[in-house]
Amino acid sequence: MKLHFYRVALAAMFSIALLCGNAFAQGGMFATTTGNTSFSASTPLEDINAENKKSQAILNTANNEIAIRMNMRDFVFPNKLMQEHFNENYMESVKYPTATFSGKVDKAPDYSKDGQYDVSATGKFTVHGVTKQRTIRGKMKIEGGKISITSDFEVPLTDHNIEVPKVVFVKIAQIISVKAQYVLAPYKK
Repeated sequence: MKLHFYRVALAAMFSIALLCGNAFAQGGMFATTTGNTSFSASTPLEDINAENKKSQAILNTANNEIAIRMNMRDFVFPNKLMQEHFNENYMESVKYPTATFSGKVDKAPDYSKDGQYDVSATGKFTVHGVTKQRTIRGKMKIEGGKISITSDFEVPLTDHNIEVPKVVFVKIAQIISVKAQYVLAPYKK
């Protein structure tokens, strides 16, 4: 089981590296395979929350490219039936197993100086097989040789062709609130 996990993690990091182009050749790589991405689709009628503690992220400080990847099936819900509906009915996780963001940090900070900075990244955001150009804002903290990234943003279901049946339409928010928290450490080959 552990060997399978490491193979999957290695394959995921390779996929992220491909999203960053020739990033490995340029050095200055920071990465994580344990990023936290959570979302809320709650309404006054229903609490719908999920968390993915296996989000993968890689940042190339030499050219400011960033890529994030997460498996849809890694989102955990407090209610197993909600998790099943999320994967089978809404996200169609067999057909669209991952969500990704691939882009560049706009006006990147000086990565050699500790501090906290307001940042944004612009790139391609793909969910449910639909890619949209997005600018996502957040905070970057550089401290002790690590880079922490946090972000809160919204994802309208209609932007990614995620359909909600009319019978449960009032129970699921049509704009999803997403929170991301990643702590990236220097990547070692």
